[in-house]
Amino acid sequence: MKKISFLFIIFFFSFLTSISQNTPPIEEVKIIEVSEPEDLETIEVPFAIIEKVPVYDGCDENTSNEQLRMCMSNAIAKYIGKHFNTDVTKNIGLPSGPNRIITMFKIDKEGNIIDIKARAKHPNLEKEAIRVISLLPKLIKPGYQRGKPVIVPYSLPIIFNVVADTPSEQKEGQKN
Repeated sequence: MKKISFLFIIFFFSFLTSISQNTPPIEEVKIIEVSEPEDLETIEVPFAIIEKVPVYDGCDENTSNEQLRMCMSNAIAKYIGKHFNTDVTKNIGLPSGPNRIITMFKIDKEGNIIDIKARAKHPNLEKEAIRVISLLPKLIKPGYQRGKPVIVPYSLPIIFNVVADTPSEQKEGQKN
């Protein structure tokens, strides 16, 4: 009985305090239990929070998740840097300076790269980003959540710098 009255006094005091500060009173929070899905077939777990990160070839799967994240991100960035055709950026009217392509793809339950999408200032850049991402090798291991392989969405910005050929183009790029 003492616990109930003590909690009531605390609730009443916080209610009075909130009224005196012209703020709305604290609302009751309901906790809803969510049952665990029986079928992890369609579950997608973001790369940033997955329990066991997918393993890229050359990364040591016996390291921590954080080290695996870094290794995979660095390996993918290196691969893209090596295979991206920079000639695509010429003659499409890009401003000088940094430019960005946003890529999104998924790593399926077998470690394959699927569902590749890209957004950029020019369709040729999108096509090149999709081409390069589609060349990524199959991962050694997929991502795991609760001990089962799951689909892992992955987002990757490709940032590159366009350098103007003439001094007048360089000045124009600095204005933009």
